[in-house]
Amino acid sequence: MKTFQERVSEFSLEAKATLGKVKTLASLEEFNASFLGKKSELNVLMKELKELSAEEKKVAGPAIQKVRTELQTEYETKKNSFETKALNEKLVSDWIDVTKQKFTGNGSQHPISRVQRQVEDIFTSMGFEIADGREVETEWHNFDALNIPAAHPARDMQDTFWIQKNSDNPHENAVLRTQTSNVQIRTMMEHGAPVRLIAPGRVFRSEDVDTTHDATFYQVEGLVVDKNISLSHLKGTIQTMLSELFEREVKIRFRPGYFPFVEPGLEVDMWFEFTTKAGEKKALWLEFMGAGMVHPNVLKNCGIDSKQYSGFAFGFGLTRLAMMRYGIDDIRLLFSQKKDFLRQF
Repeated sequence: MKTFQERVSEFSLEAKATLGKVKTLASLEEFNASFLGKKSELNVLMKELKELSAEEKKVAGPAIQKVRTELQTEYETKKNSFETKALNEKLVSDWIDVTKQKFTGNGSQHPISRVQRQVEDIFTSMGFEIADGREVETEWHNFDALNIPAAHPARDMQDTFWIQKNSDNPHENAVLRTQTSNVQIRTMMEHGAPVRLIAPGRVFRSEDVDTTHDATFYQVEGLVVDKNISLSHLKGTIQTMLSELFEREVKIRFRPGYFPFVEPGLEVDMWFEFTTKAGEKKALWLEFMGAGMVHPNVLKNCGIDSKQYSGFAFGFGLTRLAMMRYGIDDIRLLFSQKKDFLRQF
């Protein structure tokens, strides 16, 4: 009858001979199951090891562990080699020369991007700076600093996406900004007055999506704060911007309107001339933006002396302006991936 040591030696010789003949990853896995798996001779020997005497274990234990380690190491080495070879072959077979792909045509500016750049060019020509800011904002910068405290009824006018709303401290709660006014607030707090800027950007409201409403849209807000600023400066600025954009003289009018961050507040209408799909030319007064003189509380919240400085602010929908500029009748088209629509621009 063979001794335990002889069985270990025979197993080692057979396993190493078999491993030496392995040429593929599949046959390597068969070797692993037969010689290193749960039903292998090696596993049987490991279980029988506990039945040996203490003296026999001193010799047989290190011997069988040595065989196991050697086989396992050689198995891992071969496996890595086969896998690397297979990966390299796949990289060669799947390689694509992207420079030889079929040309599908040039892209173009999105209509919103196109109008935004036009608006920015017009305002920078009038000495305005272009400001940008965060889309996730604190409750204080989005509401309270704009003279809209927690109990203010104007909060009900904006369906807000809240990210954090568990604290009584408005500096700790967070929202997706409902207007780009937060950029104005942070700029005034950081740089003081005078200031002259526009803040274009994406804003968020919890709206039901239809042809004229979306939960995500683009807006432009403007701010001028300096000494002796009046409504005549506001009217001249807006009239210049619209006339430049539409490449004709555009008439505007002011109507009283309520916004908590301006006093007096105004609704600004423009005389909008357009051609219907039937070819009929029409014109009407169209409500275009909200505006007014910056409320003294807003200046105070930003550390600016309202007795020394005054200013005007305005805000209008950039998405809506793009629709007016290009005769788009469904806001959902602007955020779609319909190539037939986008190719028009």
